[in-house]
This record gives sequence, structure tokens and C-alpha cells, in this order.
Amino acid sequence: MRHFYALISFGFCLFVALTILVEFYKGAQSIGAKNQMNLMRATVELTHRNTRRYGGYLVHMGIVLAFIGFTGHAFNQNEVKELSTGDAMKVGAYEVRMVNLAQGDESNYSWHRATMAVSKNGELLGTLEPEKRFYTASKQGTSEVGIRVRPNEDLYLNFGGMSDDNQRAVIQAYVFPLVSWIWIGTLVVIFGTLVCLVPSKIKLQYARTEVVGYAKKNATVQK
Repeated sequence: MRHFYALISFGFCLFVALTILVEFYKGAQSIGAKNQMNLMRATVELTHRNTRRYGGYLVHMGIVLAFIGFTGHAFNQNEVKELSTGDAMKVGAYEVRMVNLAQGDESNYSWHRATMAVSKNGELLGTLEPEKRFYTASKQGTSEVGIRVRPNEDLYLNFGGMSDDNQRAVIQAYVFPLVSWIWIGTLVVIFGTLVCLVPSKIKLQYARTEVVGYAKKNATVQK
């Protein structure tokens, strides 16, 4: 059911995005045909002629992109497991294998660090190093999360701590699809807002009106 609502959301996002793109395409095509411009230059010219309207379209497009990112939350995946060196766990299409577990001390904190080899569909993608720190002065712990960011999904590896026997690391793995689209949408909203603030190249002109009775009276006086 959760995926059903997600598909409906994707459908609405696609509809709005296509509507906005069609508006830009029709206007740019018309300007390009009249002024012998390519489509990209004609799109810039179209936006410059009416910045409020087309800047507003960009803001709406940014909101659509952000909603795509929000909808991806329905497909989140997570897994928690205690791992020793050489052990592996799966989350979604990823396999993460612990290749090293180290610990040490710094001037104001002690740390445990796991070196994790990340594979997807059998292909090695690289390594991530989540780390757990414990600050001796404040008696508090913090986590340094290993993150792999991609346009389609993000992979987060968190070092949750050590097991009760202090022999294995507790690794929390999360896959967040489409998170990057939220940030992309935010940037598009900001860009569209800035476009709206730019003065339009062509001022809007309104039809002039006059009071008929007043005009006739003036004509009679002049006679």
C-alpha cells in the first residue's frame, strides 16, 4: 500500500513536470523560429522576457523535484548486524564486508573504526569507514557516518558501537533512495526565486482607457 501511494505521487510529479516543460518548449520554439535562435538560447530569451512567470515555473519545478525525493522515503531499507573482520551483511542490492576493525586514542577521545568494502550486484564500489568516538571529558559518544552519495540513492553506514563481548562491531546500514533530489529541488527553487527578482526585458503594457463622457465634454469646451 505504501508503494501504491508512492506511485501515485510519482505520477503527479511527472504530470506537473511535463506541463512545465511543455510551457517552456512552446514559448522557446516560437521565439527561436522568429529570431533564428537555437532552443537553449531561445529558452533564456523567453525567461528574460517574463521573469516572474517563468521564474515561477522554475520554483514549481524545484518543488516537484523535492517531492520526488520525499516520495523515495517509501523505499528506504535498513539492516543492523554485529560483524567481525571478514563478515558481511546485505542491505538492498548492496553487500558490505568488514575488512578491518581498528581502535585507538587521541588527545581528547578514543575511537573505534571499521573499514567496510562496499559492493553492489557483485561489483566492488570502494570502501567506507564509519567511526565511533568517545570523548573522555564529556563522557559522550559521537558517530562519524560513512556515506556514499549518488543521484538515485544514498548508502549510510553507521558504527553503532561494540558488542557486549567487545569482539564485534555493531554496523547499521541504511539505503535512502532519491534523497539527492531534495537538495536538487531546493537549489532549483532558489534559482527560480532569483530569476523572479530580475526585471523583465519586456515591460507589461496595459490598454489605455478613457472616460467617454469626460472626453466628449472636453471636445465641446474646445469648440
